[in-house]
Amino acid sequence: MKQIKKITMGFVYAGRGLIGGFSGRNMKIHGLAAILVVTLGFVVKLSVERWAIVLILIAIVWAAELFNSSIEEISNTVRDVNKLDYGATRKTRDLAAGAVLTIAIAAAVIAVLVFVI
Repeated sequence: MKQIKKITMGFVYAGRGLIGGFSGRNMKIHGLAAILVVTLGFVVKLSVERWAIVLILIAIVWAAELFNSSIEEISNTVRDVNKLDYGATRKTRDLAAGAVLTIAIAAAVIAVLVFVI
């Protein structure tokens, strides 16, 4: 019974993280983009294979943004605990943001291929 509770609580914590992630500005932008892409998918009647590609891309971009938000939270904690200035964690933040940008650009290019070609 304890094992079931641990598993259940794992889903609760993950759900909280997902909901908390959507409180951030960038995640809201990715969420809006996902709504627009899904709406367009219904309009153009994507095939099952193309829907799979679109949904995988949405999940990858959201996961990247959640990782980025996590890195930012850790950076804030390290900075504050050690009384550092913002610049002390700049490279870490920039690298994480660059990873999200890379994935978002790739997703946009693939989306063009899915919807146009």
